Amino acid sequence: MIPHVRRITAVCAALGAVLTACGTAGGGRPAPAVSPVSASPSATRPPVLAPGPGGLTPVFEHGPRTRGKTVALTFDADMTADQGPRAASGEHFDNPGLISALRALKVPATVFMTGRWADQYPAEAHDLGRDPRFEVANHSWSHYAFTADCYGLPTVDADGMRADVQRAYTSLRAAGVAHPMPYFRFPGGCYDQRALRELSGLGVTAVQWDVVSGDAFATDADAVTRQVLDGVKPGSVVVMHCTRSAAPTTERVVRAVVPELRRRGYRFVKVSELIGQSGGHR
Repeated sequence: MIPHVRRITAVCAALGAVLTACGTAGGGRPAPAVSPVSASPSATRPPVLAPGPGGLTPVFEHGPRTRGKTVALTFDADMTADQGPRAASGEHFDNPGLISALRALKVPATVFMTGRWADQYPAEAHDLGRDPRFEVANHSWSHYAFTADCYGLPTVDADGMRADVQRAYTSLRAAGVAHPMPYFRFPGGCYDQRALRELSGLGVTAVQWDVVSGDAFATDADAVTRQVLDGVKPGSVVVMHCTRSAAPTTERVVRAVVPELRRRGYRFVKVSELIGQSGGHR
């Protein structure tokens, strides 16, 4: 879950209060994946960035600024490893209204889904995974942080990072997402060189953003809408959330942002298209 701010650094420097709906203390580490899985099982591999020096996991923040007015809306389907009791008591970590709005507006989008979310909502995960308008990518299994001091999230030890990502792919496929994308979003957007090294060799591109919507815990949809519209540039990646309890204004924001950006000449694309436009370079 991303707080209501306009900018975020690559290492997620302190940006405000702890986001309790993104994680609570305790719960322990997730179990390792049952068996190793590759990032993408499809015959035609989606575009990815070339690894960094020494095979370091590459990081993508936005597409080219000179390839036309394209913008990618991305939505984090957050649920931590220890939030099962909250879901059982009636808290909604999904947002069917938002997905319906995207379909009605004919907007392609990339959903970064935690494995725990897919375990909780397998029918919705399957529905997204089979809809060509969407692409589903990896947001970890646990939504535990891959660095220290990341909004108060519990952390994954370095030796468990790779297994957490692999376990998420296992959960996505078990829910019916046949071809999850080889893209990974760090919980909270927090990463460092150690995390990038630990994920080296998985074949994933780490996907960040250049526009923070500020929808997390927001109650003023107009303010979030203005923040998105003020921030979007050609090639932008906008981060929003697909979690009713923690981002209740997102559907209204999307219904306002989409027609206005189209009026300004923007075309909505998935993250894969922006990465493809980059030619494999950051």
